[in-house]
Amino acid sequence: MTETATQMDIKTFLNLCSGNWFSQRTNYSLGGEKTESGKADLNIATIPPEDSKITQLCQQYRIDPKQSLGGLSYSWDTSVDWGKPKQQGSSLIVFVSDGDDTTTGKLLTNVTPKAVAKASGIYVIGQDEALTLTIETEEIGVEERIWFASNNLRLRTTVIKNSTGITNTSFYSEIRKAPPKEG
Repeated sequence: MTETATQMDIKTFLNLCSGNWFSQRTNYSLGGEKTESGKADLNIATIPPEDSKITQLCQQYRIDPKQSLGGLSYSWDTSVDWGKPKQQGSSLIVFVSDGDDTTTGKLLTNVTPKAVAKASGIYVIGQDEALTLTIETEEIGVEERIWFASNNLRLRTTVIKNSTGITNTSFYSEIRKAPPKEG
């Protein structure tokens, strides 16, 4: 970054995420020492702070919806290799800043199907413009790091821990799909 460049904020990051993506995943299960790969179609849309879905989720967490910076609506359609069943689902992630600093704050989630139905955590955008999401429940801790190699290439890593330590890591490369040509 140059001295005149400004730190990326969460709203800019969310806008970069919006679109239709093709995702490829490599998943390492450390307990069973097995590796899986998969692919998915992701649809990601930005949701404005005043949207009723955001208001409802904020109210579930007893947070004033006026503190929300907006969010992302994710939906996925996954075809995992080796004949595993197709998975589909959706989630809503809402970002709530820590005061005037929009590079850090709380995140609220709602996932369907309800693998982790409802969870909250924190987000941080580092100096390297990568977004780190951290969620901890009684059963697991999840840390996801997302960054852009270019506007149309998004990379993610995920580490999942339980009480015995790291159980699962994943690496994702996601390519933005071009919109269909009209005509």
